[in-house]
Amino acid sequence: MTGRFSKTVPSLRGFVKLYATDWIVTSGLSLLFYYIGHHITGFKRHFSLTDTSHAVEQRVGTHALYFVSAIVPIVAQIIVNLLTLRSWVDFHHSTLGLLLSLTMTGSITQIVKVTVGRPRPDVISRCIPIPGSADPEHGLSTVDICTQTVAGILEDGWRSFPSGHSSMAFAGLGFLTFYLCGKLHIFDTRGHASKVWLAVAPLSAASLVAISRTMDYRHHWHDVVAGSLLGLVLAHFAYRQYYPSLAHIEAHVPYMTRFEESYGYDNDPAIPICRDAEEDADSGPRGENIGLIGGSQKQNWRL
Repeated sequence: MTGRFSKTVPSLRGFVKLYATDWIVTSGLSLLFYYIGHHITGFKRHFSLTDTSHAVEQRVGTHALYFVSAIVPIVAQIIVNLLTLRSWVDFHHSTLGLLLSLTMTGSITQIVKVTVGRPRPDVISRCIPIPGSADPEHGLSTVDICTQTVAGILEDGWRSFPSGHSSMAFAGLGFLTFYLCGKLHIFDTRGHASKVWLAVAPLSAASLVAISRTMDYRHHWHDVVAGSLLGLVLAHFAYRQYYPSLAHIEAHVPYMTRFEESYGYDNDPAIPICRDAEEDADSGPRGENIGLIGGSQKQNWRL
């Protein structure tokens, strides 16, 4: 009888075909994210000249955001993978899921930003109104009174809702949290406080990024809350595309559904990623072997 974790995947060519669409969609979303952010002129709401908040130097700049929301989760997931499953399938699924989370969140965030056109708290300092300007007796001022010559600075002044830093931080670090929760079996009914703290640590970092946006007068608190929720929800959505429920007994194992349905894809020789448990009985304790890196077998490490 085949062991509980005995599974197979198609050949490398078949594997590429199976997930080509996922990578194409993810790449397309990243291009959409970039295009909207740099080439679309969004709607601009009217604003009041009585709000004279001035932005300070960003505590978390754009490059720092990309590092925290993308690079850190990828490196952390690779390390956890090597310490646990040592699976190239898990590496692929976790990386693809993370990128799907980030690109979906980035695209939706930019679409909402250019559609809503909410002024940032520091919009006056970006606008540089004509000297002597004042709000109309009945109404608010418009972008027509602005003298700012740098189009990018002016355009970005009306992209307050939702907070992009908040949504991207929670999309990346939120996905990492779900990944850690699965690997540590947070919901296994045993209740280990140490595992919980380790798993939710990335959310603490994401929260600090989000809070910094209000401290720097770049966003209103509503923008930060909405962006954070958006990123976290889409992170969970992306995670569940490739991993089971966190309460599942095999929460640490990536989905193998496509592999099982496509075994022997295109009549190519299949790549076995797990030995039969009974065949290994004589050589030592049974362990999980989910597409292992290096061909060794990891024992069941679950706490």
